[in-house]
Amino acid sequence: MTGKKKNLPEAGKPITLKILAEYLDLSPATVSIVLNNSPVAKSISQATRQRVIAAAKKLDYRPNLHARMLRTRLTNTVGIIVPEVSEGYFTKVMLGVEQHLLQEGFLYFTVSHLGRPDLMEEYPKLLTNRAVDGFLAINTELNHKTSLPVVGISSHSKLPGVTNVVLDHNRAARIALRHLYDLGHRRIAFMKGTHFVSDSEVRWQAIVSIARELGITVRPELCIHLEKNSWSPDLGYPPVRELLSRTHDFTAIFSFNDTAAIGAIRAIEDAGLNCPRDISVIGFDDIIVSEYLNPRLTTVRQPLYNMGSTAAQLLVKRIQSPEAPYQEEVSFEPELIVRESTAGVHDHLSAKSRRPR
Repeated sequence: MTGKKKNLPEAGKPITLKILAEYLDLSPATVSIVLNNSPVAKSISQATRQRVIAAAKKLDYRPNLHARMLRTRLTNTVGIIVPEVSEGYFTKVMLGVEQHLLQEGFLYFTVSHLGRPDLMEEYPKLLTNRAVDGFLAINTELNHKTSLPVVGISSHSKLPGVTNVVLDHNRAARIALRHLYDLGHRRIAFMKGTHFVSDSEVRWQAIVSIARELGITVRPELCIHLEKNSWSPDLGYPPVRELLSRTHDFTAIFSFNDTAAIGAIRAIEDAGLNCPRDISVIGFDDIIVSEYLNPRLTTVRQPLYNMGSTAAQLLVKRIQSPEAPYQEEVSFEPELIVRESTAGVHDHLSAKSRRPR
């Protein structure tokens, strides 16, 4: 190989891998290895790699995806199955997913089942018929085995062949309840998530276990079992209003997620009370708006971006190396973010005593 470039290809003529290689006076295999960022690309000198990339950009080289599909039997497309598409949890997870898929040259189809069993059953079949290479199931437990690679984010799937990306919920419950306990809270209202969110049962069992460990009684009359299929603050508003219509005999609420916590705070204010002066509220997820509420929300942060990015990375690896061993579970650590929506019980009581009667 001389490294000497030939004249520019004829104007208007499609630039194939062969033409690009001839222009660079390199072998098509070398050019392909560089452009596909193959693991062996590092064995090629940096100067040559830069020359290939610059020439591909200059000549507007577009790979023949159809030929690649015939050769590899891959479409570089994945199916993403979610409960819903909204701001908050889904937004932060998808930022991580999209960044990695974009970097790897993958496209994706996103479908939302809205908690409907029929759609959860049908979507994997429909996406398979559209020749996706694998699935990302976000907060969705698939019920039937598929021949394609599957990575679940907070899905807790028991199916063989699924890689589960999960949060350490025992750790999450411990740091949240320890925070409230240290502030003096003993009468705490708890939210359990809706049945169609796969994180709900795992998180609830962790809360019950850690509460028992800390000596906090989970009182049935202070438990809110969410039923509404909503991903807006309306998820938390009506049940907290209903609870407050029955009793004010609690000093804190541990919300199922930040969205429900926002609704809970509004319900507290509408009942003539104040958060955190009368009732502290702690959320879960640390969605983008949590830091900008009034009061700013204390919450358990899930590393949602990293969970999304890692899940996408694991799926691409499994698609590209189907025979290689893979991890069955990858666990992430939560972090407690203390802001303004929680305060000590003594602060509550002293504030009440100072109020005019």
